[in-house]
Amino acid sequence: MTSQVKESAAKANAGKRDASKKLDYQPDPANILEVRNLSKHFNIKTGLFSSLPLKAVDDVSFFIRHKETLGLVGESGCGKTTVGRALMWLYPPTAGDVYFNGSLISEKNVRSLRRNMQMVFQDPYSSLNPRMTVEDIIGESLSIHKIFKTKKEQRERVYDLMRLVGLNKEHATRYAHEFSGGQRQRIGIARALAINPKFIVCDESVSALDVSIQAQILNMFKDLQDQLNLSYLFIAHDILVVTYMSDRIAVMYLGKMVEQAKTDEINSNPIHPYTQSLFSAVPIPDPRTARESHRIVLEGDVPSPLHVPSGCAFRTRCPYATEQCALETPPFEDRGGEHFVACWNR
Repeated sequence: MTSQVKESAAKANAGKRDASKKLDYQPDPANILEVRNLSKHFNIKTGLFSSLPLKAVDDVSFFIRHKETLGLVGESGCGKTTVGRALMWLYPPTAGDVYFNGSLISEKNVRSLRRNMQMVFQDPYSSLNPRMTVEDIIGESLSIHKIFKTKKEQRERVYDLMRLVGLNKEHATRYAHEFSGGQRQRIGIARALAINPKFIVCDESVSALDVSIQAQILNMFKDLQDQLNLSYLFIAHDILVVTYMSDRIAVMYLGKMVEQAKTDEINSNPIHPYTQSLFSAVPIPDPRTARESHRIVLEGDVPSPLHVPSGCAFRTRCPYATEQCALETPPFEDRGGEHFVACWNR
């Protein structure tokens, strides 16, 4: 009984220390978003009475400055979308802190902070309610937050948003199924912009679109950023798209962030072996340069996120792996010039 009391007291003291650290921490005012040691785990049933934690995001830290775009890349299942949804508290984080404009996001204040944080979802076909008109879809957040007193004012705002994203006001009375993929994504973007957010999570926002439509949407994102002073977390598979959109790029592997740097720096000098392999797979338009470039092919398969290797999660596929890689998780360190890398041997 005494040991249980001591254990509970130790936990309570640890909680108090963590709380005091949060109170002492002061986010950088140059950053619109700061993420510290964010984790999101899902319990997966493996039997009638047993389960395992799936570490979709594990101890991830990064920041985004005002009017900046951070690109987030990595293969399918690495946790990119979960990061975006955890920032918005669509998935409440298992651990870690998210600061928006200097305020710690919690269950108590997330609703009010969502006026300044919005998300553009990946699939323009399933993210729009088929039973609602375009006017209702775009105006829904305006109604929820009671932005306007009259329906007429709200309707004018909806028309302004439609013009901003390249839609006609005649489209307002139509339903989502009457539009093409590119037009639906524009509706989704107009919905995200409705309440004048300062930060938008773009989750694979162009991956479901044709290449020609992708270019239009990407250019529109850039124009809107200049006009409205927006900051983006831009999640995508396509490294060329992310390079075009982003000021800085972060790379994820199996729920961990392995590298983060300015776009030009990470393209010219990738340090982590996984980043090197990822960027070597980017198609090069010039045949001569393509022949001279060296494609880095990784051996083995991606481990199951239910059974992540000990130490460095990438060690089972890494050509530089040592005994230390199996024993300890490498720290995510600044190698100079805000070039962060998590690797013992590079």
